[in-house]
Amino acid sequence: MLSRVLTVLAVLLATFIYRSGRLVKHGVFTLPALPSSYYVNGDVQTHCTILQEPAHTLDYCEDMTFWDHLDAGGTVTARFIIAGCDPNRKAWNTVMGPLRNPEPRAYLWLVDTVDNSLQRIELDGYPEGHNFHPLGMEVTPSQDGAPSVLYVVNHAREETTVEHFTISPDTPTQALWKRTLSSPWFVSPNALALTSETSFYVSNDHLMTRRLPFPLAPALPLVESIAGLPLSWLAHVTVNPDGTITHEIAALGVAFANGVAISPEGTTLALSSTSLGQVYFYDRNTTTNALKYRETVSLPFFNDNIMFDEEGALIVTGHPHFPSLIAVAANKTDARAPSWAVSLTPLSNKTHFAKSAHAADRKYDLRAPLSVSEVVPASEGWEVETLFQSDGSVFGTSCTTLRDSRTGSLYMVGLYEEGLMVCRP
Repeated sequence: MLSRVLTVLAVLLATFIYRSGRLVKHGVFTLPALPSSYYVNGDVQTHCTILQEPAHTLDYCEDMTFWDHLDAGGTVTARFIIAGCDPNRKAWNTVMGPLRNPEPRAYLWLVDTVDNSLQRIELDGYPEGHNFHPLGMEVTPSQDGAPSVLYVVNHAREETTVEHFTISPDTPTQALWKRTLSSPWFVSPNALALTSETSFYVSNDHLMTRRLPFPLAPALPLVESIAGLPLSWLAHVTVNPDGTITHEIAALGVAFANGVAISPEGTTLALSSTSLGQVYFYDRNTTTNALKYRETVSLPFFNDNIMFDEEGALIVTGHPHFPSLIAVAANKTDARAPSWAVSLTPLSNKTHFAKSAHAADRKYDLRAPLSVSEVVPASEGWEVETLFQSDGSVFGTSCTTLRDSRTGSLYMVGLYEEGLMVCRP
């Protein structure tokens, strides 16, 4: 009997080392040798600015999204950023903990990408007594002045929901609340990718959550995260006219399903597996929203949120050292957690090393102080390049990065960082 138990444990340990050993070595047991700051297109001191707000309500922003205003022909005439920021995150975080106090509400902010001006977005008609703690969000473009639809994952007191708003260019600082979407399938919603004004993909990052009673939480969610258990999933949700939803599983068996994004042409979906430091790519049927797994790309950090830019490159942001992130979340004295963001650009089949037998040995990302190739082998299908690095002294706890392909500007927020960083070439 004992030999059988030991055999099972040995197999489980071997599987864990095979799947997670590289990331655990570099992201848990080793503090990466990152610089104080590095920006791919220039010196951080002269090219980057951190936008802050006097009342410190533009802090601890988990996600943000571009809000495009289009003319009648579909051309972008203005581009804003909507960011969800929660200064109370260290008292209420249903992913990492703790769950002490869900008051007060968090905030939505509007950022003008032309002059970096900031305006707070008021939640018009939002129910009294309903908590608001935003995570993933996405908004439809405004076509010729028409209102946009905004969906926001909300980690409220009793359950996690998806809040449905409309927002108009005429009154851009007012988000009109329409309804709260709730479902038993919303176990742990995290990130969103819209497929229409009434449908979206949503990742569920854990099966076992911090909402479980003690002592199941925090133990079980932590085990699920650290062991990389493939218990989370991606779903596609359709909002019916009466406010009910149709829920369909799109991808199962993911370890800590996190950020999700759809390519500009709509045929590729990318999904973060945070525990494994990987991004999964799927072929997407644009008619049925069904997904077919295609490939995996490994990253040098615990990847968080992702976005495709207009050129089809995937921008991935993550946490290079998990213990440091935990220390910051726990308010440890002088704690700081590093930041790392990269771009994944698809390689053409004509590229000589794209399908080479020696592609994994290729050195790449050589401009960065700490090259991605020092941590993970080259991908056969994607060129990986560092966009920003910091040991946390300049900007820490990075979780989301947006890149504006028109201007080359980079926007970054941190899970426990003050302000929003803007870097311009």
